[in-house]
Amino acid sequence: MAQVLPAERDLRRVIGDVDGAGDREVEGVGEQQLLDIYRSLVRLRTYDERSVVYHRQGRIGPYAIFWNHEAMQAGPFHALDDEDWIFPSYRELGAAVVRGVDLVEYLHFYRATWHGGTYDANAHRFGMVSVPVGSQILHAVGYAMGAKLDEIALATLVYFGDGATSEGDFHEGCNFAAVFRSPVVFFCQNNQWAISVPLSAQTVAPIWKKAEAYGFPGVLVDGNDVLAVYQVTKEAAARAREEGTPTLIEAVTYRMGPHSTADDASRYRPGEEVDQWKAMDPLDRYRSWLASSDVADQAFFEGVEGEAKQFAAKMRAGVIASDPRPVEELFEWVFADLPPHLARQRDEALRFASGDGGGSADG
Repeated sequence: MAQVLPAERDLRRVIGDVDGAGDREVEGVGEQQLLDIYRSLVRLRTYDERSVVYHRQGRIGPYAIFWNHEAMQAGPFHALDDEDWIFPSYRELGAAVVRGVDLVEYLHFYRATWHGGTYDANAHRFGMVSVPVGSQILHAVGYAMGAKLDEIALATLVYFGDGATSEGDFHEGCNFAAVFRSPVVFFCQNNQWAISVPLSAQTVAPIWKKAEAYGFPGVLVDGNDVLAVYQVTKEAAARAREEGTPTLIEAVTYRMGPHSTADDASRYRPGEEVDQWKAMDPLDRYRSWLASSDVADQAFFEGVEGEAKQFAAKMRAGVIASDPRPVEELFEWVFADLPPHLARQRDEALRFASGDGGGSADG
């Protein structure tokens, strides 16, 4: 049975330990699913690493790194039912991948090679990327309430960071979900930093305890233990579907990279803190546990690495092959009849793009 992390426990000593020693049991998880969870973790790490490279090569714009968040994005995917929905912020690209969103299509968002949405949210039961901090919380609560009124049995899971708990949207969403018994799982990825603002400057009370004020359960879990995350998410989603009871999960982790590729975390974060958390890497911990439990052998791990390399090659080919959007699209989505001054700007932009010069149409 997966353990929930009490506040006073050392994060490094939750089931399996850093070195993978010890044993554990997780209800309802067979050997194949344990292996599939590892595949998901490796794929997400590969995706994240390659996306950082693409930014450095100038192929995509600023990118929100999710290194060390893999367990919190793969674990819930394997715990949720197919009908359940996920509502992301801007750092859940890993959750999108495991939900089946095409990787290259998703990167169009960062490459600016697609307008109007990059995937079918209904097909994947995965909401659109929500950049304004905390806004996706209201989307998740509203969708859950609508499903309840339609008598559709599902749960919604919404991701947000520790910084979002300072937003009014978080408190409004929690209160509404509690009063109207909306089937929502509030999933806080507490990675200790909201850009350069530390957790100590966000809240005095523990995040998971805030649930008490709204009258529903709050859970603290080791966000780097994928099986612990799986277990608490599965229990919370079942509670939401069957009872209409929301849950606030605080998954404790650390943002190993900068806030995004446009950020320099070394300006505000001590290097010793980063080094301490490297010992709690979710992939290393889970791999050690699988090996020590005789669930997987070296051949399996090597096979997964080979799959990840193929995945990366497909990803690179797709990103490179994506073409810029036609220039005229910049002028097509606001006016039915383009005003004369914008028509002149369009014609000038098209001449410039064609190499005929960019001089003013007015001479």
